[in-house]
Amino acid sequence: MNPFNTRAKIVITCNKRLTPFLAEEVGELGFALQRSFQTGVEVLGTLEDCIRLNLNLRCASQVLYSLRAFKANRPEDVYSQLLSIPWEKLLANNGYFSVTSTVDHFTVNNNLFVNVKVKDAIVDRIRRQTGARPDSGPDLGQAVVHLYWKEESAEIFLDSSGHTLAKHGYRKIPGKAPMLEALASAVVMATKWDGTTPFVNPMCGSGTLAIEAVLIATNRRPGLFRSNYGFMHISGYRKEMYEKERTRLNEQVREIPNLTVIATDNRQDAIDISHINAQEAGVEHLLKFAVCDFTETEIPPAPGVVCINPEYGERMGELAELEVTYKQIGDFLKQKCRGYRGYIYTGNLDLAKKIGLRASRRIEFYSAKLDCRLLEYELYEGSKRATTPGQPSLPT
Repeated sequence: MNPFNTRAKIVITCNKRLTPFLAEEVGELGFALQRSFQTGVEVLGTLEDCIRLNLNLRCASQVLYSLRAFKANRPEDVYSQLLSIPWEKLLANNGYFSVTSTVDHFTVNNNLFVNVKVKDAIVDRIRRQTGARPDSGPDLGQAVVHLYWKEESAEIFLDSSGHTLAKHGYRKIPGKAPMLEALASAVVMATKWDGTTPFVNPMCGSGTLAIEAVLIATNRRPGLFRSNYGFMHISGYRKEMYEKERTRLNEQVREIPNLTVIATDNRQDAIDISHINAQEAGVEHLLKFAVCDFTETEIPPAPGVVCINPEYGERMGELAELEVTYKQIGDFLKQKCRGYRGYIYTGNLDLAKKIGLRASRRIEFYSAKLDCRLLEYELYEGSKRATTPGQPSLPT
């Protein structure tokens, strides 16, 4: 059994509400979606296909290659099923692997117990077949095996990613309350920015939104910033598979003449961190940073996109202060950003009401466990006139 040339189910996971953007990415890579669900999508392919998916996807978390689906009503069923899989052909008998799991079964109140059952089955099988055994532990930097078990349905996967893909690898200093890179990519995708008009990001924090915008515009993929994946530790892996795809990543980077991406923050330390992160991503020269109040942010001639991720507030004093800030954001959009599309990403819809603008779209997201929205505003050059004669214009 060589999974690098054997087609099977591939499950690509993502954070909740990122599925539409992940599906778009997977389709653009030429894969036919078999199904989509709340936290991912499913395609068919080989473990070599998983290499391409891992290096290219911006919104994904893990790329899981299915080895077997089976019925299980107790942990011992998992053990016996996994004991019959030829692990000696998949993992080095003197190597290392780790086990992760997603379990929802009435017999299990601790996932670690099931992880041990998976580990024992793999080790026992390899020891019986080879006389040696691999080491196992929590480090995800080598081979990773994942068990999904819900009710009586179970499935065992090779996790071809290892460490999560949702962190893109260039952000060395996260800053205060940073937005996850996969989420930032999805937010930029949701704005439908064309990559040629200005992209303006006031209140940029550690610069993640602005950096991801540049990476998307220039087709710089996350695989450029990472050199270790789970697939590299599976038997049958050949380095040239990875190097071929890595070369393709470099070749597909494009330069955008006069690309304008502006990121501002009123804190010098935030801009310093943004500079460092942009430098690690290799795009510092493509961004224009400034320390200033968001109201003083440079707005190039329209059209363009302005995207703001203000604080949401947790304490009463903060909320009162943020009500003023959100109103100022609305004034800023109305007065300085006409002709743009404006976007506010927030986890506090009560504060969003203070913006004083009518959102044309409300796109659902999650940030950690917060229910968030990306609010879209069409900021017309003049009043948006109704099509019916005599009908009053809508507020802008």
